Amino acid sequence: MKIRIISSKDEISTLKSADKIVHLAFRPSNKDIMTLISLCPSVKAIHIPSSYKKTLSESIQMFLAMQNVALLEGDVWGHRKDINEYFEIPKDSIDTINELKTNNVSEDDIVSAVTRETKLSPDLVRYIMNS
Repeated sequence: MKIRIISSKDEISTLKSADKIVHLAFRPSNKDIMTLISLCPSVKAIHIPSSYKKTLSESIQMFLAMQNVALLEGDVWGHRKDINEYFEIPKDSIDTINELKTNNVSEDDIVSAVTRETKLSPDLVRYIMNS
């Protein structure tokens, strides 16, 4: 599973229509999110830092909900965008999530264990669990 990292408003135009998850490393305006949705109609989730999520308007949050786009809170730790514009969630992390789900471990325990082990955000772990 790959997450496209966008560091500035100028990079929104470089999105590919096939990008499914996008991490915005800047404080997006309503216009930025509308542009993102129009360029990537198949986007399933937008991942943004918690401080930025708190500043999003209710109207854009409702718009995303109507478009079935998940708004995920968190950061992408240890990723160097100058090397690769995509952050890839390690396959072993996804395998761990699936294995714990198969063993009937509670959702909260899975989120806690995987977040501690991988430094993925809790919202992102929940998203992976449910997709």
